Amino acid sequence: MDDCLAQVAIDFGGRPWMIWEAEFKREKVGDLPTEMVFHFFKSFSDTSLTNLNIKAEGDNEHHKIEAIFKGFAKAIKMAVARDPQTLNQLPSTKGAL
Repeated sequence: MDDCLAQVAIDFGGRPWMIWEAEFKREKVGDLPTEMVFHFFKSFSDTSLTNLNIKAEGDNEHHKIEAIFKGFAKAIKMAVARDPQTLNQLPSTKGAL
């Protein structure tokens, strides 16, 4: 991912909302229209009722997209991980996801 930094936070709290701070200078990366990257995450947020905050910066469009998806995967993994120190409860202040 070389020159890129992506930050992704997710909350499976039952309310859809998305913050998107990533710009692409190219219309396509390979056969993928870059506008579809935003569309994918907005659709995910809306249908899964999650808050999603995505920020990315860098010069290479392919690397930015890759960094966003990798950050998204890590954020989901952290959001649903059970904590053995709290009797394997999910990390939710509401008590359930």
